[in-house]
Amino acid sequence: MSAQIELLSARSVLGAEPLPDLASADRLIFSNSGGKDSIVAMDEGVRRADEAGVRDRIVVLHIDLGRTPRGHSVEWPGTVDLARRQAAHYGLPFEVRRMTKWPSLVHRIRARGQFPHLMTRFCTSEKRGRARRFMTEQVKALGPLGRPARIVHVMGFRGQESRARRPAVEVDRRASNGRRTVTQWYPVLRWSEAEVWQRIRENGLPYHWAYDAGMSRLSCSLCVLASVPDLECAARLRPELAREYADLETEMGVPFRRELSMAEIIRRAGGAA
Repeated sequence: MSAQIELLSARSVLGAEPLPDLASADRLIFSNSGGKDSIVAMDEGVRRADEAGVRDRIVVLHIDLGRTPRGHSVEWPGTVDLARRQAAHYGLPFEVRRMTKWPSLVHRIRARGQFPHLMTRFCTSEKRGRARRFMTEQVKALGPLGRPARIVHVMGFRGQESRARRPAVEVDRRASNGRRTVTQWYPVLRWSEAEVWQRIRENGLPYHWAYDAGMSRLSCSLCVLASVPDLECAARLRPELAREYADLETEMGVPFRRELSMAEIIRRAGGAA
């Protein structure tokens, strides 16, 4: 428990968001989806790590959700390469991990017979599970420490995009165990979208082309939790993937979203185009 308190105790200035005690961390794992929030969280995290003199303890992790049965990337094309370039921008080691049991998220959807939704976000749980296995790899690589390893897991989560309320720094009890203490850190939790783009412009950070093509946020190309305008935009930009999702919902007999089918999204995208 003392390690948890130590990691949670540091603050940048009185009244500001708490910061993890990076100097006491054995490994800093930056989860990078390739999205705008991830690269700004990385930029902010690296800045803080430099202040603590621990940049050499950072590793960047990207979790690739694979290719569909028809060979389409579930993520936006170029995402893995972009995430690699973003890590290289700071001279950081970069690792890619993929789903272990399923070739892609779409294979997982088909096996389950349903798409993810707000109350059953198995897409998110797949990513978290893979990230925890990566943590296990990192702890083994550290070797014997005589105590639980201290991991800080950095994610580009912003509260503006979610109804969930959470602190900027919290102990991840599900990821922690007898061999490690995992602290979640969300550097851009309280940032606005305008502040994120301002940091990207000011620092010349590499970002994905899909934003310039009309997307407001990135995750999977066709995310069940995305806004309708983003879904319509994605269907225009990736019509083959949209058609595969529409065929999948016909095959399973369930809509992409309870109130909105992929067939309807494609219809709207065509009308808008």
